[in-house]
Amino acid sequence: MLKLIKYFKPYVLLILIAIGLLFGQAMADLALPNYMSDIVNIGIQQGGVENAVPQAIRASQMDKLTLFMSAEEKTAVLADYTLVESGSAEAETYLEKYPVLADEAVYVLNDIDSEEIAKLDPITGKSMLVVSMIESIMEDPSKAAELSGSGFDLSKIPAGMDLFAILPNLPAEQVAQMTDAINAQFSTLSESMIVQSAAAPIKAEYEALGMNVAKLQTNYLLRIGGLMLLLSLLSVVCTISVSYLSARTAAGVARDVRQAVFAKVESYSKAEFEKFSTASLITRSTNDITQIQMVIVMIIRMVFYAPIIGVGAVIHAVNKSPSMTWIIALAVGILLTMIITIFSVALPKFKRIQSLIDRLNLVTRESLSGMMVIRAFNTQTFEAKRFDKANVDLTQNMLFVSRIMVIMMPFMMLLMNGLSVVIIWVGAHQVANSALQVGDMMAFMQYAIQVVFSFLMLSMMFIILPRASVSAGRVAEVLAIQPTIIDPKEPKQFDTKTNGMVEFRNVSFRYPNAEADVLHNLNFTAKPGETTAIIGSTGSGKSTVVNLIPRFFDVTEGAVLVDGVDIREVKQGDLRDKIGYVPQRGMLFSGTIESNLRYADENADEETLKKSIEIAQAAEFVYAKEDGLESEISQGGTNVSGGQKQRLAIARALVKEPPIYIFDDCLSALDFKTDSALRRALKKETGDSTVIIVTQRVSTVKTAEQIIVLDEGEIVGIGKHQDLMKTCETYREIAASQLSKEELA
Repeated sequence: MLKLIKYFKPYVLLILIAIGLLFGQAMADLALPNYMSDIVNIGIQQGGVENAVPQAIRASQMDKLTLFMSAEEKTAVLADYTLVESGSAEAETYLEKYPVLADEAVYVLNDIDSEEIAKLDPITGKSMLVVSMIESIMEDPSKAAELSGSGFDLSKIPAGMDLFAILPNLPAEQVAQMTDAINAQFSTLSESMIVQSAAAPIKAEYEALGMNVAKLQTNYLLRIGGLMLLLSLLSVVCTISVSYLSARTAAGVARDVRQAVFAKVESYSKAEFEKFSTASLITRSTNDITQIQMVIVMIIRMVFYAPIIGVGAVIHAVNKSPSMTWIIALAVGILLTMIITIFSVALPKFKRIQSLIDRLNLVTRESLSGMMVIRAFNTQTFEAKRFDKANVDLTQNMLFVSRIMVIMMPFMMLLMNGLSVVIIWVGAHQVANSALQVGDMMAFMQYAIQVVFSFLMLSMMFIILPRASVSAGRVAEVLAIQPTIIDPKEPKQFDTKTNGMVEFRNVSFRYPNAEADVLHNLNFTAKPGETTAIIGSTGSGKSTVVNLIPRFFDVTEGAVLVDGVDIREVKQGDLRDKIGYVPQRGMLFSGTIESNLRYADENADEETLKKSIEIAQAAEFVYAKEDGLESEISQGGTNVSGGQKQRLAIARALVKEPPIYIFDDCLSALDFKTDSALRRALKKETGDSTVIIVTQRVSTVKTAEQIIVLDEGEIVGIGKHQDLMKTCETYREIAASQLSKEELA
């Protein structure tokens, strides 16, 4: 993937925005279990009482609380309250909220921050619990055992006696002993449990103040529930936005890479094309880039999100219950063991999948393109077996990988359910021992699942990335190849004095990685207004000669000159603008006859198209079609005959009206009558152009101004037909094999 990193540069801003949104989504997701815990702990169990510091408390009750506080604690508590006297002007402000103000004074909590409340919570919480216990003892002395060890046997106090009137008169030592005993009883409780235990007496105090306790709980549940809803909506918005940004980034990168691959392949010479099969290039341009696109989406959505949610969940889980973090560590350890095992088994298979897809594409392409030959030789069974082998190999590989992946989901469900069971089992004991609140246990469970889920997301990436990495490597391989045929840094311009002159000067050529030259020291000149024919036996190098003119290959030695300039010193575009090329196998593109003809010149007028069709001897079948020029041409021109395809290819070259025409054995698909008529028309139309014809037909070259005879890559004869019949043995043999004695005469 790193080899393609430059294609991500235009999308850096989108990626950064996506990461920011992922942070927002993670924060929202991490906050939800906390709020759920608050709803259970505070909203349900504590009736909406958030802390052990009362919003207001009767003066008489405050006096009771301060009995069990040290002097410093008493000072700190009273400093954060304002005493509102009954009947005072200030009392009118609070009377509706605290109706008891009509009869007695009330302490109202000042506007203090959460840190100050946290300091007061254990002080007021413990005092509220003690006062509540003593009040219950005053009603039922048998409950005095709850305060055992206080140094004062409260069980001997008669029922109904006001203990709070006695306690201030006790010796200081005895009061201190009682306070120590009280603190010892609460030492095993956490601050959250103290707050939860103090909620009941605080609610009782609120009822005594005349407050609507039910409304207090309802308001709290609605407020926290509303916050959870807003966080959920925020998470949804972030998720949708990240999905959009990741999809847009991935699609953009895939588009740019696909364009780069296509442009690179277009710049390949035939030598570079031979390094890859057509099927492989198609797979690399489609399937491989699709794999890259998919993994980019997953990287943005998972790789960035998983660490954020994982680390955040661990921190929150530790805050909720440090004693149960070993459960998360155990689950993560089991998960990592599974991932490593699956990764080691599946990775080799992932690497093999892409090559198997290449093989299947190759076999399929060959079978479809060669269907007529397959039927002619009755080899359908053989081809079916060949396809079945490629298909089965890919299927088995995919099935193996799929089976491995299928194991993961049930295992993950088992792991998560097992994790929940263990947390509930351990947490229930802690709840029973008053060491943990129910809501905190539920929140811990959700955080634990989030941790496991984050590791699962990362594990999925580790499994998918290898396949994407293989695909990226295959695409990078195509992009890394530098074309051997390139434009010069300082290109020259063609000589305008001669338009169409082609000269081979001491040209030798050897195919890449070949052991010997296929062309040896060729010297000839093709002049404007003349037809130069190249003839020779099969494998003599005829097509190779004309492939050197448009720079499909570069010469090994010597030079090819057009209009006096070495073609290696001009732009390829300028060179090919001067050439009308018709290959051995006519190539048509899907579309219409007109679109194929305009391929040479999109601005060509109707008259030019009509004239080219007539010269190419294609008018008969073109205008016989119902739609004429608008007739559809299927992919590869499969809906026209070989001869028709070749004539349309010739017509396309004529539309261009170039100074140089190259016909590479393209007349072989024509009958002799059509061949003759075509050559006569070409001679008339291309009178000022250089015409180079490659053929094996002597009848085609008899009228040429110059015939070049090739044999094993060497020129063995140059001249006109009659001269070669006298001077060139090779040409005589070719002519004798094709023409009668009367024709030779």
